[in-house]
Amino acid sequence: MLKRRYVGKSPEAFNFTHLLYSKHDGIATVTINRPHKYNALNWDTLREMSIAFEDVSWDDSIGVMVLTGAGDQAFCTGADLDEQIDEFLERPRDYWKWMNAFIEAHDRLRNLGKPTIARLNGIVVGGGNEFNIACDFAIAAEDIYIRQVGPARGSVPAGGATQWLPIIIGDRRARELLMLCENLPAQKAYEWGLVNEVVPRSELDIAVNRMAKKLLHRLPNVTRYTKTQVNFWRDLSWGLTIQHARDWLGIHTAYPEIYEGMHAFRNKHLPNYDKIRAMWSNDESPEYLWGAPKLTCSHCQTVNPSKAKFCIECGTKFKVSE
Repeated sequence: MLKRRYVGKSPEAFNFTHLLYSKHDGIATVTINRPHKYNALNWDTLREMSIAFEDVSWDDSIGVMVLTGAGDQAFCTGADLDEQIDEFLERPRDYWKWMNAFIEAHDRLRNLGKPTIARLNGIVVGGGNEFNIACDFAIAAEDIYIRQVGPARGSVPAGGATQWLPIIIGDRRARELLMLCENLPAQKAYEWGLVNEVVPRSELDIAVNRMAKKLLHRLPNVTRYTKTQVNFWRDLSWGLTIQHARDWLGIHTAYPEIYEGMHAFRNKHLPNYDKIRAMWSNDESPEYLWGAPKLTCSHCQTVNPSKAKFCIECGTKFKVSE
């Protein structure tokens, strides 16, 4: 008799660094365990999430998965911007690789084949909301808020938010959430249909377990295919947009807007929106931080940014006419 390959493992077998992973009574819980970073997502966390999601999908003893964040401050706040600044602003082509890990985690979550519940135990920001809406259900503590921040901080929320929010909450509300970048309190998120239930924080686990147990009393294969059918519009919008969204984000990672937004975040102040708009209106080459690469040094032939005063290679001072 052949040994079955497609079975789950003990959570302890994975030795995850950035996740807490458990299985009890038919319920698997995946907890993003970076509370010191408000459960922001770095590359290693995304890779571990993909592995955990695959294991849940293969484990026939599991009927429901809960996704949450460690601590009580944040569910997930999206991409780890420190990692983004340190690794991608000077090497934009590597962002494509990071985005692949993000896409893979999303695909495994959506295609889990089992119902998923987002346990919203703290703030839900940016890509964190994209993982929230990738789940089938969401239950929120009453004191949390949801927020998209891309246009305010230097990114396009095209990792699920632009695709799925219009489907979930309607076009106008989606535009409000995506473009104004304002906090959406839990109760308003419930009224908009973005979460299924809002409860006092002390009752969050009770409400999540209550929903999970209801879902366990449903036929697994029928439920899996029901989920597949319901996913149609999400899958369609995702499939038509995510690849060029990944490439656009990678190409523009070193763009002045992204540079300004990310460094403002690191330095704990708002981006200088007026400066960026002035660059555009004055035609000061906003596609490049220090001007287009079109100033050639007459001494060493190195191509420099058009606004350079000294050659970046040999240090020769440029004349005004050079």
